Amino acid sequence: MLAYEVAIRLALAVIVGGLIGYEREFKNRPAGFRTHILVCLGAAVTSMIQLYSIQDATNMIIQHPELQNALKADIGRLGAQVITGVGFLGAGTIIHEKGSVKGLTTAASIWTVACIGLAVGLGYYTLTILATVCVFIVLVFFKTFEAKLFKNINILKIEIQYSNKKNMVEELAQYFDDMGIKVKTIDFSIEDDDENPDYSTAIYTILAPRHIKSNKIVQRLCTFEEIYKANIVE
Repeated sequence: MLAYEVAIRLALAVIVGGLIGYEREFKNRPAGFRTHILVCLGAAVTSMIQLYSIQDATNMIIQHPELQNALKADIGRLGAQVITGVGFLGAGTIIHEKGSVKGLTTAASIWTVACIGLAVGLGYYTLTILATVCVFIVLVFFKTFEAKLFKNINILKIEIQYSNKKNMVEELAQYFDDMGIKVKTIDFSIEDDDENPDYSTAIYTILAPRHIKSNKIVQRLCTFEEIYKANIVE
């Protein structure tokens, strides 16, 4: 495989992973832009390692036909085991805290570095150098790009007073999910409201895409029959 072919495939992996990651990031999912790029990049590195191995085995058989029977083993099995094992290591870097997930990019980078390590061990230096450059660019330079591109998240606190309906929480969860809004926390008030004793009060902390205006969210919430009042908490 020529150097320019490796570069094209790695670049395509970055583009494909970035496109999918953009869609996930836009919908406020935990695994977003850079995470998808790194996972796609690592998978591309792994598949090209397999191609390199097959090519080397074929050339060796051509030069030494007596080795044909000795090279029938699955030459990608060891690499697969390494990648699977590193997956558990990466899982240890993922933290779930108060409705948010942290450490996915770190986990993806660990997995990708493991793939590059396989390339280094097999002596695929062109693949190693180009893949390392790509990962470095993603981690160092794409962070600034990501911050500018996805600086579209508003953190809002909305106070909602609603009637004591059992499935109201589920209806609100479904509404926010349909709007692409992530609920971070829900705080329920245990104090009685003397003016509206039949209503319960909850404060929702949400992560809303910037293109969704806060007043639109409140207006839509007020259309629920069970909701007495909804307003933004400063």
